[in-house]
Amino acid sequence: MKLLPTTIVGRTVLVLLLGLTVSHMVSLAIYSGDRQTELTNFGGEQISRRIAAAVETVERTPTALRSQAIGSLWGPGFSLTLSPRSVLKANGAGGWRLRMVRKVLMEYLDGYDKDRIRIAYVHPSDTKDKSEPGSNDGVGLANDPLTAMQRHMGQMMSGPNDGSHWRSAYMSRHWRGAEVLKVSVRLSGGDWLNVAAPAVRFTPFWRSRMSASIFVMGLLVFALSVWAVRRATAPLALFEKAAERLGRDVNAPPMNEEGPREVRRAARSFNQMQRRLKAYFEDRTHMLAAISHDLRTPITRLRLRAELIEDGEQQKKILDDLAQMEEMIVATLAFARDEATSEADIRFDLAAVLQSQCDAAADSGSKATYLGPDKLTYTGRAVALMRAFQNLIDNAIKYGGRADIVVERDAQSVIVHVDDAGPGIPEAERQRVFEPFYRIEGSRNRETGGVGLGLAVVRSVVTAHGGEISFASGGPENDGFRVTVILPTS
Repeated sequence: MKLLPTTIVGRTVLVLLLGLTVSHMVSLAIYSGDRQTELTNFGGEQISRRIAAAVETVERTPTALRSQAIGSLWGPGFSLTLSPRSVLKANGAGGWRLRMVRKVLMEYLDGYDKDRIRIAYVHPSDTKDKSEPGSNDGVGLANDPLTAMQRHMGQMMSGPNDGSHWRSAYMSRHWRGAEVLKVSVRLSGGDWLNVAAPAVRFTPFWRSRMSASIFVMGLLVFALSVWAVRRATAPLALFEKAAERLGRDVNAPPMNEEGPREVRRAARSFNQMQRRLKAYFEDRTHMLAAISHDLRTPITRLRLRAELIEDGEQQKKILDDLAQMEEMIVATLAFARDEATSEADIRFDLAAVLQSQCDAAADSGSKATYLGPDKLTYTGRAVALMRAFQNLIDNAIKYGGRADIVVERDAQSVIVHVDDAGPGIPEAERQRVFEPFYRIEGSRNRETGGVGLGLAVVRSVVTAHGGEISFASGGPENDGFRVTVILPTS
C-alpha cells in the first residue's frame, strides 16, 4: 500500500502541511525559548530586588529587633530565617540563572563581595543535598528556611484567625513540587540571613492563548492552501474531460479559454489542435466523397461501351467489375456522408431498436433472437447506432448463419453481445478488419457481398460514443463467434 498520495492535489497539500508543521515547530521553539528566558530574567530580577531590600532592612534594624523585623518581611512565597551559619556550604551550580541573581544582588547590595552571598537552586522534596551541612554542624535542617517556614506556618495555623490562614495555604500550595531558590547573605554582624523563595513559574506555552491562536492560524492557512491548490489544479480535470470528449467527437465544443495565463495558453493550444484535426477530417472526407462522386461518370461511360462488346463472356466480366466498382463507390459515398454528418445525441430506447432489428431479420427468413431488458434508455446518436448494430447483425447472419443479441447493463455501461455460429475471424485478422475496404480472403470475398466498410463504420460509431468493440471465439462446446460492444452510460 502506498502511503504517499498519487494526485497532484494530495502531494501539494502534503508538502504544504509538512512545510507549515516544520515552520510552526521551529517558530514555536524559538518563541518559547525567548519567552522562557524573558520571564525567567524578569522573575529573577524581581526576587533579587526583594532579597536586596530585605537585607538592607535587616542591616538597618538593631540586633535585638531583627527577629521581629524578619517576621514582618515574611510573605507569600518568601520566607526568611536568621542563623549563625549559612544553610548553604557554597554556591550551587545553577547556570545563568544563578549568575543573573548574583549580579543583580551585588548591584543592589553595594559593598557585598561574592563570598558573602551564597545561592543555590534546590527541590523542597530533598531532605538533604550537597549544599546543606550535616547534622553535626549545629545548623542542620532546623535553620533551613523550608523547615522554618513549615514550623512558622503551623504556628500561624494554630493561632487566632488574623487572616494568615490564606497566606499559609497559598505558600504551601505554590511551594509544593516547585524548585526553590535559596540565598544566604552574611550580615555585617556575622549572622547569616537565609532566604527561600520558589523559582520563577510560568504557564507552559502550549497552554497559553498564544499557542491556541497559532494553532487556529495554522488551520486557516492549511484550509486556504488546500482551497488554492484545488482551484489551481481544477483546469487539469477540464483538460482530461476535453481530451476524452475530443476522442469521442472531433466536433465537440472547444474549451473555455479562462483562468491563469498558463491555463489560457494551454486551452488555446488545445482548441487549435482540435480545429486542425477537425479540418483534417473534413478535408479527407470531402476528398473521398469528391473522388467517389467523380468516378461515377467514367464508370457509366464504361458500362455503355461494355454493352457494345460482342463477346458475351468478356462483356459479363466487365459488367461485373463495373458493378463492384459502383457498389464500392456507393458505399464510400455513404461512409463519407456519415463521417461528415454531425448527429445530435438524443435519448432513445436501445432495447426497442435491437428488438426491432431482430424481428425484421426473422421476418425475412433469417435466424435472429434477442435476450435482454424490454426497455433500455440510452443517450447517443440513434441513427448511427442503429446502422452499426444492423451491420453486426447482418454480418452474423451472413457469415455465421444466425444472430443472437444479448444485452447486459451495469452501473457504468451497456454491454451488447452479438453471437453467431460461424467460424469467426482469425486472431491475426481481428485488427485489420476495421480498416476500410479490407476483406478477409476466402471467408468474406466479393461473392458474399460487401466492400469492407461495415466494421469500419461500426468501430467509428462505437468510438464516437466513447465505447469499445472486441471479438471472442466460442469455447470447446461452442464453435461460434462473439462480437462485444461496450457503450459507457456516463
